[in-house]
Amino acid sequence: MLQLIGFDGDDTLWHSEGYYREANDAFAAIVGRYVDLGDQRVHDTMLATEQRNLQLFGYGAKGMALSMVETAIALSDSRISAADIHRIVELGKSVLQHPVELLPGIREAVEAVAAHHDVVLITKGDLFHQEKKVAQSGLADLFRRIEIVSEKNAATYRRVLGEFDLQPAQFAMVGNSLRSDIEPVLRLGGWGVHMPYHVTWAHELESTVEANDPRMVSVDAPAGIAAAVAQLAQRCR
Repeated sequence: MLQLIGFDGDDTLWHSEGYYREANDAFAAIVGRYVDLGDQRVHDTMLATEQRNLQLFGYGAKGMALSMVETAIALSDSRISAADIHRIVELGKSVLQHPVELLPGIREAVEAVAAHHDVVLITKGDLFHQEKKVAQSGLADLFRRIEIVSEKNAATYRRVLGEFDLQPAQFAMVGNSLRSDIEPVLRLGGWGVHMPYHVTWAHELESTVEANDPRMVSVDAPAGIAAAVAQLAQRCR
């Protein structure tokens, strides 16, 4: 029987990736003043730098800004000006300061699920930034617990379930990322509700989950989450 439902934060409860995309486009324009590589080449180089730095900086806008600086110095052969380095830092700050805008209908969706199950928020990223977003979202009161983690993997989900004294089969995760929100939970023997967001960071697209996995239900919008959870609850009986 399903007892605990986890919700992702970024691009599941509130908009996020769009702000990162805007910052990356502005970054490509800055670098373009020094080298003519094309925006896609700049984005690919930036992604490789971010992925290489994840073990040092973790996820979030601060790590992104540091990776932007490193990428800009490398691509410009150290010719980038101090003024443009400052502009790149400001791009990182702009992402940290973006308003928290909830996805339409998400509060009602969480409330509908919480009427039948315990719900927790499990979100990854910079602690300070995520705490700020949770507070500004106005959703904190709906969750039994809020977990801000450095990575979403099997070990993280296993720890959370252990604290609730639950087995994976008693847990379902709702999120937009197959890689972070769904795949680790399915591999443990849990369940997933996948709600794709219209844009996704390339790093989060790396997944082996099949679209027809019987332990997962996909929905198009928050209005479908409660019904999807109910469907999974029927399957696991």
